[in-house]
Amino acid sequence: MSDVLLQLQSRLGYTFRDPALLARALTHPSLANELPGLKEANQRLEFLGDAVLQLVLSEEIFRLYPSEREGVLTNLRKKLVEGRFIAELARELSLDESLRVQPATPELARSQSALEDAFEALVAAIYLDAGYGPTRETVLRIYGDLAAHLEKTLPADNPKGRLQELVQPKHGNNALRYTVTKTTGVAHQRAYQVTVHLLDRPLGSGAGPSKKDAEEAAALEALKALEPGSTL
Repeated sequence: MSDVLLQLQSRLGYTFRDPALLARALTHPSLANELPGLKEANQRLEFLGDAVLQLVLSEEIFRLYPSEREGVLTNLRKKLVEGRFIAELARELSLDESLRVQPATPELARSQSALEDAFEALVAAIYLDAGYGPTRETVLRIYGDLAAHLEKTLPADNPKGRLQELVQPKHGNNALRYTVTKTTGVAHQRAYQVTVHLLDRPLGSGAGPSKKDAEEAAALEALKALEPGSTL
């Protein structure tokens, strides 16, 4: 096995029992034009790897965000499987240095689509080599702190909307009520305290320099207070 592939496995933290799977994952379809005897490039592995990657990330997002509904979870997963994001992970692994492409077009190895496909094929190769457990472990190690990656997607991003999504299926569109409970400060420097109620039940309170900010703070507090499996 070449030094390049040995170094890649070191970066992965995973050593293949069947090196042929690794070689296939790193074989771009363009090479078929140069190697007529080539049995298979990485396209079929890419198909399988996409499904395995979706499962690994879906499971972890499901665990990390126990109070979120399906739509929010789906959007979070989309962030982690975007082509640009996966291609960047591939670059961090230096897959562009390992990917075998047609010699006449070496730039292919650096393209986003080729790197994305190779990453997914690599996930499939690990899955076929060792099964789900080691694949999950390797994928999560490559991704690192998922919650940190997703902070830009789900920080305090519209907490009123997220709370509404939780409440709506059981109680309808008009069950939440935001009430100003306290106002302080002079006219040009107000501070507001708001409590959000579900029907007559207080869910959370928050403060802010405007009613809108205070309502969002109250909704965020309500979301944080809700335990997994809470009855709304």
